[in-house]
Amino acid sequence: MLSVNTNYRAMLALQSLNSTQEEMGLVQSRINSGLKVASAADNGAIFAIAQGQRSRMSSLTSIKDGLDRTVATMDMGISAGTAIAEVLQQMRARAVNGQSNDLTTEQRNALQADYDAMRNSIGQIAGAATFNGLNLIGSGGASVQLMTSDVGSATSGRQVQSTVVAGTVPGLSSYVVGQTGTSVVAGDITRLNLNGVQIGQVTTTATMTIQQYLDAVSTATGGRVAATYDQSNGQFTYRAPEAVVTTNELTVTAATTARSWLGHGVAATAVTGGASTMAVTDWDWTAGGSGALSTVSTAANLLASAGSALTTASNLDTAIVAINTQMAAMGSQAKSLEAQNSFIGKLRDVVEEGISNLVDADLAKESARLQSL
Repeated sequence: MLSVNTNYRAMLALQSLNSTQEEMGLVQSRINSGLKVASAADNGAIFAIAQGQRSRMSSLTSIKDGLDRTVATMDMGISAGTAIAEVLQQMRARAVNGQSNDLTTEQRNALQADYDAMRNSIGQIAGAATFNGLNLIGSGGASVQLMTSDVGSATSGRQVQSTVVAGTVPGLSSYVVGQTGTSVVAGDITRLNLNGVQIGQVTTTATMTIQQYLDAVSTATGGRVAATYDQSNGQFTYRAPEAVVTTNELTVTAATTARSWLGHGVAATAVTGGASTMAVTDWDWTAGGSGALSTVSTAANLLASAGSALTTASNLDTAIVAINTQMAAMGSQAKSLEAQNSFIGKLRDVVEEGISNLVDADLAKESARLQSL
């Protein structure tokens, strides 16, 4: 029907044009911003998830910054400790020289002056080993406690502990089942769930050791759950960056109620944990201080006679062993921090990639769509 007042075909054409213009605006916005979800109006659910992960990214970045600073501080301390150990070796050489009986008083005085200068340099080295105002090896050194993970909310960062009951506490090399005073029960199952989804289970055997059980937990969950064992009380702890629930299906009889492992049929208790932290030990590496070099004091380090020089050499031997032991401990902590730092960096990259998959626009596809429109 023809009508003077209404042109339906023109209306359809206008609707089509408006739709095309609206879609062109959307595609142009995606190209300009690089995001397919730039605001909650685009996709509320995806935007909320992305914002949550962006918050986690911010936390991971802050954690990594803290780890970087601490690693630098520890590297500074280790470098200073190496220099101090070299000075101690040179001081010991002077002490050995002082054990000779043919030295004159003037020669001993010169040897003592050289020795004292080296000893004073130890304090200068220890005092200069500062990074960002923190010194881990000076007489007033302060320990560092830093975050190593960002878990800690009510729905993540949980650990599940088994309930300890009376009975024999086995060691790592003892059988998990069939320990002294109990009968052998094989086929007990531990189911491990993350966020309500089972990701693995461990079935015990009659000859499985505790260490084998710990390894099996990690293997069954692809490394997402780590189990540890406290030999002092026979208690197991399960840890993961997400909410963890374990279900122990144990065959419990009168003969096995004394088993000190896996809760013994008692319901496991979920404990909400805070953010993971690591404490870095501080050491006193000043000469004559309260730490490794306490034997390198002024009164106990004299070269006035062969006898006193012998005592001084012995004191230096004690200090050298002590500082080497403590440097090894600091080196181990530094290595652990570097590994954690590397993991945080990789985790941050994975989270960033996940955010990208959620909200980033495919520019090639959007450009082709714009041209089509």
